[in-house]
Amino acid sequence: MTIFQIIAVLLTLAAIGGYINNRFIGLPTTIAHMGFALVVSLVMVTLGGMGIVDLSAPMSFMQRIDFSEVLLHGMLSFLLFAGALHINLGDLKSVRTPVGVLATVGVVMATFIIGSLVWLAADFVGLHLPYIYALLFGALISPTDPIAVLAMLKQAGAPSKLYVKIGGESLFNDGVGVVVFVTILGIAAGTHGDAGAPGVVKMFLWEAAGGLALGSAMGWITYQLLRSIDDYKVEVLLTLALVTGGYAIAEYIHVSAPISMVAAGLIVGNHGRTLGMSDITRDNVDIFWELVDETLNAVLFMLIGLEMIVIPMTAHHILLGVLAIVAALAGRYLSVLVPLAVMSFQEKFERGTVAMLTWGGLRGGLSVAMALSLPPGTEKSIIVPMTYIVVLFSVLVQGLTFPRLLRRLKP
Repeated sequence: MTIFQIIAVLLTLAAIGGYINNRFIGLPTTIAHMGFALVVSLVMVTLGGMGIVDLSAPMSFMQRIDFSEVLLHGMLSFLLFAGALHINLGDLKSVRTPVGVLATVGVVMATFIIGSLVWLAADFVGLHLPYIYALLFGALISPTDPIAVLAMLKQAGAPSKLYVKIGGESLFNDGVGVVVFVTILGIAAGTHGDAGAPGVVKMFLWEAAGGLALGSAMGWITYQLLRSIDDYKVEVLLTLALVTGGYAIAEYIHVSAPISMVAAGLIVGNHGRTLGMSDITRDNVDIFWELVDETLNAVLFMLIGLEMIVIPMTAHHILLGVLAIVAALAGRYLSVLVPLAVMSFQEKFERGTVAMLTWGGLRGGLSVAMALSLPPGTEKSIIVPMTYIVVLFSVLVQGLTFPRLLRRLKP
């Protein structure tokens, strides 16, 4: 199949799933798309197992899609920018300490807690997973997925302060998580073997701080360009150029492209939209990026659901995946509880903050993409199905039940 045909199939399935959900079911959009794709996959796998349907064509279709390339070097730039565009910088500054600590210290803590628990769980179920690869799984599953989280918070009608706290942390821990993942992957592959701990820390800081500086600079330049003209068509193109060109530049100079997109989105969203655009331009820019966000979200979660066709799973993989769910929740809980407990001496947190940050920390396409980007081998065959099971539970179970938790814990 050609690239155009693949895109056509995905968009058609997303449109059909979206219509069925909107007309008859009414689930949150991201959950509905993944659920629809999952049902399609289960039906096809069942019919294939019965010999009624030949699965070679759909398997070939899914294998043609490089999930890692599509998300990490494509969709992610658009989705992160669109998510950051509507985060209020003033509100974010009011929660900058917890957001900053959770997005850095919290991610590193969760990586080691989850990695250690999964390493023990793999040994328990009879699968050999080296500790460094267990940490690699911890790194890819620790950051919460801003795409899934922001969509869930919108659907749940979360209060603005909670939206900024969970959404802002998710946007930044996403970028930090990618840096941690790449760093540990380099250690596992031996590419950082001679650098030592100082070299690894230096690379980590260069990626994170460099991405923040680059994104802020590009966002400011774009803001200056936006305020100098009043033509919504050109201004939409400028934001599009910022996302595509900025992401490419960040990858070229080896700084964190996700963090740069978050920084750029915050500046354009807060300064560009309010000070550099007319009302007509602002409306058109908002509509454009909302459509981009919704369309790419639909395609992304459709892809996640359809991946079931090509991910081999044994009983051992399923058992380890269930244990990994427990490990991921435990790691998230402890990595939120400990930093907030320390910060509570200086800052007051609302009732239920730990519970909402824990249960609202969804994992999504980014984790799947990082898992699929691993080099072929036994470790990858263990990590990919385990990641997929955690992501399914996170989006379908946590995503569906979070609004109920939010209603119970609202003051």
